[in-house]
Order: sequence, then structure tokens, then C-alpha cells
Amino acid sequence: MRFFLLLCFLGKMAFAQQNIQSPDGKLKLDFSLNSKGEPVYTLKFKDQTIIFPSTLGFKLLNDTVSLRDGFEVVKHKVSSQDSKWTPVLGQYKEIRDHFNELEVELYQKKRATQVHLRFRLYDEGLAFRYEFPRQANLQYFIVQDELTQFNIEGDPLAFWLPGDYNTEEYRTTTSKFSEIPAILASGRLTAGESYPLFQNRGIKAVQAPLLLKNEKGIYIHFHEAALVNYPAMSLELTEKGFISHLTPDAVGNKAYLQTDFVTPWRTVMVTDDARKIIASSMILNLNEPCALKETDWIQPVKYVGVWWEMFVKGSTWAYTDEQNTKLGITDYKTLKPNGKHGANTANVKKHIDFAAKHGLDQVLVEGWNEGWEDWYGLWKEDVFDFVTPYPDFDLPYLRDYAASKGVKLMMHHETSASATNYERRMDQAFQFMKDNGYNAVKTGYVGFPIPRGEFRSGQWMVNHYIRVAKTAAKYKIMVNSHEAVRPTGLSRTYPNWIAQESARGTEFESMGGSDPDHTTILPFTRFTGGAMDYTPGILQTTFDYYNPNNDQRVHTTLVKQLALYVVLYSPLQMAADIIENYERFSDAFQFIKDVAVDWDDTYVLEAEPGDYLSVGRKAKGKQEWFIGAITDENSRNANLNLNFLPKGKKFTATIYEDAPGAHWEKDPMKYRIRKVQVDASTVLNIPLAPGGGTAITIRQ
Repeated sequence: MRFFLLLCFLGKMAFAQQNIQSPDGKLKLDFSLNSKGEPVYTLKFKDQTIIFPSTLGFKLLNDTVSLRDGFEVVKHKVSSQDSKWTPVLGQYKEIRDHFNELEVELYQKKRATQVHLRFRLYDEGLAFRYEFPRQANLQYFIVQDELTQFNIEGDPLAFWLPGDYNTEEYRTTTSKFSEIPAILASGRLTAGESYPLFQNRGIKAVQAPLLLKNEKGIYIHFHEAALVNYPAMSLELTEKGFISHLTPDAVGNKAYLQTDFVTPWRTVMVTDDARKIIASSMILNLNEPCALKETDWIQPVKYVGVWWEMFVKGSTWAYTDEQNTKLGITDYKTLKPNGKHGANTANVKKHIDFAAKHGLDQVLVEGWNEGWEDWYGLWKEDVFDFVTPYPDFDLPYLRDYAASKGVKLMMHHETSASATNYERRMDQAFQFMKDNGYNAVKTGYVGFPIPRGEFRSGQWMVNHYIRVAKTAAKYKIMVNSHEAVRPTGLSRTYPNWIAQESARGTEFESMGGSDPDHTTILPFTRFTGGAMDYTPGILQTTFDYYNPNNDQRVHTTLVKQLALYVVLYSPLQMAADIIENYERFSDAFQFIKDVAVDWDDTYVLEAEPGDYLSVGRKAKGKQEWFIGAITDENSRNANLNLNFLPKGKKFTATIYEDAPGAHWEKDPMKYRIRKVQVDASTVLNIPLAPGGGTAITIRQ
């Protein structure tokens, strides 16, 4: 012990300040201990301070000595890494992982405790985490608060969601940083949307990921990576910026930990070129390599489903309008069908035929299983068993029929947020899937989670989602989780976790809509953590087509719906509209049939969050390229430089574009298709209608 304390003393004497730079030299991290022995970091970009001196630390439950001050530096180490890895599915065939690293070992004498800090600087930004080695004086502990500061200056523009513990399905609010507290306090967000403050107990916080743009045109992006065995982080507002705020459990504690342990990475991306945020793989790089021995069964999926008709045509998930078996009725065959049940054999068969005819991989069927009559109410806790179909869903017949057509059915597991019930039944449910030829499942967590009092972004539920992915992998099943915590790059470790929702998707277009700028913001925020099952492709954008009294509409043009397949990355893409509409718009549907969902390379051509975005991608293993360009409520021209094409070759570009006069609200389904010859020297200038876009296929 005397020798260890001597090392601490010598380390403290020798350590004044340590810094590292990003590989390109544009970012600089300074680390030191202040006069109180508090760890302090500062981040600069091109010699401009971005994160002003900010302290790090923890407050533990029932602990008179916080892990915040009184630290001494035992030793520090600087290192570098430059390597490459191949994702199973992704935006790039190969990803470079290049960073410089500073590791600092700290010792707090007053409680004889060690804490390590690990900082990494990429060209895109900073990542750091806390590490707790195994030690006698810190074994099992409960986190009351994480005290990570992110101090900024000025009044940047912020693209933010409220720090709700239970959902990310809000419209993004765009405001000055200084305006956030008043907007939160009002309980009213963008477009008059209500903010249920009870879901975060009134904490004035915003969710990560968060994007800022300061007065000098520098973009600052806050998030986290590798969220494992820990609650999700929000950012609580302070006078100087933010401090980390962790989702609590039912009794108010944040995390139950045991050494040795590492926290998720806290990430701060910084750039003066918004395109680099979208192009970055930093969040993925910070996750552990693939944990699965075999991955050849993990494949990209393009699918249709019995889904959108529930929102616009009056189909139901439930088989009957009568009470369910939990209230004393034991046989659904004795109940009167409501005549509106979507998941019936004839309807699913029709969808299988459509998928086979048009080369789509799978058919999602929601509402196939017993329990939907009271799925969100009295019997919520164990209403679903995930293996018992309704009487009008002939599973053996549909299983065999789909197989004969070269199509798979996609399973739907709505858990009603009863995670404990799902965990009890997971193995049986996944074995049932395997036995019946399913290899992909859409999970859902609508409602307040059980165990009661937990939140979807708390430690227990974070671990639950990972347990689902790991268990599914044993049965070679891909997972598409809805209403789960926002992604943090874990698709690298568990590539069968093929996509997540975790944001406001297309379904909300039938529930008041999403603002025209919505999808021009998501790629800079939600998508930095991983793929989303956004479910685009609604070609019949006005709902009075189904009901003259329904004046709702999708807040995009038809062509923008096509562009979203390229702009919003996912290896799982749904042709979400009712299949008869694809027959009506067969020429526009051709783009959905053609577009790839797995990629060799990605090119971000133009980008300004909240305004516009243009993305090009090369299809995996093919000499085919696709471009999507979108705008907000304003019309503008997309300037698309095709210099990513192979030089010296000519190609044919098929351009799907808004026709003159198109407008997301006034005339959304006005489009045209044309073909032009292009090469690497071509720059396409294409008008985008208000709320519109363009989608382009490039082939020889």
C-alpha cells in the first residue's frame, strides 16, 4: 500500500495536464485535475473551444464520499489504433476504426478507490467512458447520479426531443438552446404537441442524441455508444450547458453495478461540415466486435405487411369485439368475428402472392395471435403467449404456401410492454418461429413496462432488449424492435438486431402527422446510433381516398416517400402502403422494387439539418447506385455531383421527381419519371417540391 501511495504521489507531481489530438489534428482534448482533485476535460476544434472545462464523476447511493473529487493521477498512457473491420450489414463494405487514446488511472485516497478514464479522439469527435476495475473497496455499488458535464458557451440552435424516460416518438423541436427550459415548462412542443411531464418527473432534460449548431456554424452532436447494463443518458440543462441525467428505476436508483465494469461511451461529434455526422461510423466503432460465431443467416430484408390497413382502412388487430379469454371465455371459436380482422388467411395469402410477384422477401402479419381484445388493459401482464393463432389465421397452410412461393412470413411479438412475460415465453416463442419457418420478428413494447415502475430506457429494460437479441440469435432469428430504447451501435455486436424503431415513424402520419422537416433531422440524430425501421413507401398520401371524412395526409410528396429508402438507412425496409396502391402506382413502385437495402459505400452529397439532405449509395456487390434527396417544407434544387461513379463509363439514370406544381399538402402525388445519360462528370440539378424529394436509380 505504501508503494502504491508513493506512485500516486509521484504521478500527481508529474501530471499537470495531458492532451491528445485527433488523427487529422483538428480536434484537441485537454485533461487535468483541478485544485479540488476533480477530473476536468476540455475539447477544441480548429483551436476553438467547443466543450469548456467540464468535470467528471459519480454520486453513489448512501455514500458520504462522492466519486467526484479528491482524485490523484496514478499513471496515464497515450496510444493509437488504425484498423478496419467488415460489418455484416451496413452502409459501408468496410469500416475504418482510427483514433488516438488517452487512458488515465485515478485514485481517490479518502475512500481508497480506483477509477479509470478512457478518452478517444476520432476525426469526427470525442468518446470517453468510466472504467471501474475490480477492487476491495468498490465491489457492488448503486449509482445515484452520474456527474458528467458538457459545458458550452453561446446560444446555439438545438434540434431536440424532451428527456422522456419512456418514448422517443416526438416531433423534433428546433429552437435556441436558451429557449428549451421555457418550452419544456410549458408542456407544449412543436406543432402544439403535448409533453407528458410525468414520464420524467419534471426533469428539465433533453434526449441524447442531441444536435447543436453554434453561432460559428459548428455542429456539435451528443450521444452515447455501447449502452449495456446501464440506463440511457439524457442531458439535463444547466446554466453552462448540460450534465448527464440517467433514467431511474422504480425506486429512483439509476444503476446497480459490480466491478469490474465499464460505462457506455459518452460521445461528442464536432464538425463544420454536417455531411460528416451522417457519414460517420464512430458510434459503431465504439461497440464490441460481433459476438456471433455464424452470421451468414443474417440477411437484408424488404417486406410488405398486414399493417397500414389498420391505420387507414379500419382493419383490426383483434379477431372479435367481444371480451377475451382472460375474462372467462376459453375458446375463440365460440366468439363472433368482427369481420374486420386483418390477419385472416385470405388476406395474408394475397400479400404472399404480391410479395412473390414483385420479388419481396417477407410478409409481416400483425394481429395473428390471440389476446388483442384486451392487450393494453386489464390483462396486460400476460395477455400474449406468442404461439396461439386466431381461428381465422391458418398458420400451417400459410407457412407452407409462403414457402412454396419463396417468401417468408415475418413474426410479430407485441409484448404490451410486459417484458417479464415475454422473457418467460421467449424460448418457446422463438422455437415456435423456427419450427414454422420464420427467421425475423418485429417486437413491440407499447405501454408502461412490467416490471412495474420501470421505464423503457432504464437499466432493467436496456438489459432486456439485449437478452432478446442474444436469445433470438440462438435460434437464428433477426430482431426488429419497436418502442425500444434508442440505438447506440449495438448492431455491430449483435448484427441480428437488424433494426429498431425508437423514433417517430410512418405510423404517426395517420395520427396527426410529422412535420415536413422531420426526416431532414432524423439522420443527424436518431440514425447516428443505427438503422431504423421507419416504414416508408406510402404512395397514397391523402386519406380521404379511403374515407371522405378523413382529411389527414402524409406530410410528404409521393416522390419523397421513394427517396426515404436511400436517405434513411436500414437493411430492413418495408413497402408500407396497402398493396393495391402499388398496383395503382406501378411505375413509382418500381423504384421500391429496385432499391438496394445493403451497401458497399455511402456518399453524403448535401446536408443541412432541418432543411435538406442528399445521399448516394452503391449497392452491395453490384454496379448499381441509388440517390435520395429530400427537403423540408420549402422548395429547393438538389445539386447532385456524381463524381463517385467509375470514371470513363456511361450510365443510365432513372429519375423519379416531383412534377411541376407538386406540393406535400396541395398536390402530393404529382410526379414524373425520366431517364438521362450520366457519368462521373455529371452534376444533376433537380427541383424539389415543398415537402418533396427525388429518387434516382443509376445503372449501365
